[in-house]
Amino acid sequence: MLSRVCERLGVEYPIIQGGMAWVSTAKLAAAVSENGGLGVIASGGREAEWLRAEIRKAKKLTSKPFGVNVMLLSKNVEEVVKVIVDEHVNVVVFGAGNPAKYVNLLKSENIKVVSVVASESFAKRMESYGVDLIVAEGNEAGGHVGNVTTMALVPAVVESVSIPVVAAGGIATGKQIAAAFALGAEGVQIGTRFIATDECEVHPNYKEKLLKASTRDAIVTGRVTGHPVRVLRNPLAHELIKIDERCGTQEDVDRVATGSLRAAAVEGNLKRGSFMAGQSAAMVKDVLPVGELMKRLWKETVETIENITIKNVEVKR
Repeated sequence: MLSRVCERLGVEYPIIQGGMAWVSTAKLAAAVSENGGLGVIASGGREAEWLRAEIRKAKKLTSKPFGVNVMLLSKNVEEVVKVIVDEHVNVVVFGAGNPAKYVNLLKSENIKVVSVVASESFAKRMESYGVDLIVAEGNEAGGHVGNVTTMALVPAVVESVSIPVVAAGGIATGKQIAAAFALGAEGVQIGTRFIATDECEVHPNYKEKLLKASTRDAIVTGRVTGHPVRVLRNPLAHELIKIDERCGTQEDVDRVATGSLRAAAVEGNLKRGSFMAGQSAAMVKDVLPVGELMKRLWKETVETIENITIKNVEVKR
């Protein structure tokens, strides 16, 4: 496919694998990159030296470009950025904050900069700072979310900036990728669907929850903190919802949720784990090797674009 996203990232398919904390490791990222997309290692919740080791591991597994996701809410961002520069990573994907102070440094090192946004105004600001790509992430996504849906956000952002826009949030199939293109996006970011792959190293319980999920099972928690998070239903999620309902505090959330990402991804704790996932979890029906999933996604995308039909609608020319 001819796409500015492919050209700027040096990939075959305009598909970015979402950087999911405690989920997106070198093994998953390298598999996605090796099969034509852009794999991304997630640094959130991890020590800088862990990230360094994962970057080096990914380089042994693939010679193709891959990226690192940086959560700007993290306490060790400065250390993480230093490791990224030291290790000459190809791409950095920033989320949950404003990466302005790091853009010039990274670009001077020939590192592509991608920023995840939840509004057209923030997208304009990121373009003015010189980022290479925008990821417009709708609130159907897993993890930290904004207030606007993918359907509304993507075309608004596309009209607001001149740099390439990648659609994210609720995308797990080729039909949804084709829909993102129809909205004006030049690529997609997919997170949840990549959890259900052989190369994803999360606990089997995490994958099993995805396979059983419906669209109503991915709910938003933590609104009271100002940083809402979409996760799959379980006792912890319902406890967090109750904190929101009684207008609790950040301390209330921290008391019950600290360590919950690790509890989900590493321990598979079905009661106390935070199983971050988007509403696209309902579209996840099987666990596949990354290579097979990438081929399926792109085949369905192309077939949808080539053979699109509108049911029960008569189009007059």
